[in-house]
Amino acid sequence: MTDPSPTAIDEWSIRRIVRTMIPLLAALSVLQLVSGTVLETYEEVLLRYPALLVLVPVQIGTAGNLASITCSRLTTQLYLGTYEFSPSNPALRANAVAVFGLAATVFGAVGVAAWAIGVALGGSLALGLVLLISLVSGMLLAVLVVVASVVAVEVSYRVGLNPDDTTIPVVTNLCDIAGVLILFAVVSVVL
Repeated sequence: MTDPSPTAIDEWSIRRIVRTMIPLLAALSVLQLVSGTVLETYEEVLLRYPALLVLVPVQIGTAGNLASITCSRLTTQLYLGTYEFSPSNPALRANAVAVFGLAATVFGAVGVAAWAIGVALGGSLALGLVLLISLVSGMLLAVLVVVASVVAVEVSYRVGLNPDDTTIPVVTNLCDIAGVLILFAVVSVVL
């Protein structure tokens, strides 16, 4: 790991946290507006297929949770001095494998649940299609989670920001925005 400013991360103060978070959260709020606008363009598809309507919040929420967990684990490793930005780092690889394992399990279960709720709401999508959409978009989100988490921790550390303050808002917002785009990209290919 390179040697960033050693005092930057050690400084924990309300003033520093607020000074860092206000512009970051303002920028992320604008991106959320873009995500909402994109989601609105798919309103007709969502109303036609209730299972997809169920998938949207669960998929982006689950991806955001996986990203938060990953950032938290990487930041802990950073403070413990065991973090190393390298593909050969066993801890980094273990975190990535854990994310993919969790994603395959959770997004599979989410697909079945979304199909069942969609059928109960009068939807007509087959279980196989909903499961395929959920798993493919979920695994693509898992790739995004791993890459975004590592980049967020690394960039925060290198520019002297506390990763505890910056990484989770960044990755959760990124998962919200990309989750919508990835889900509907997969839907447009599958349906």
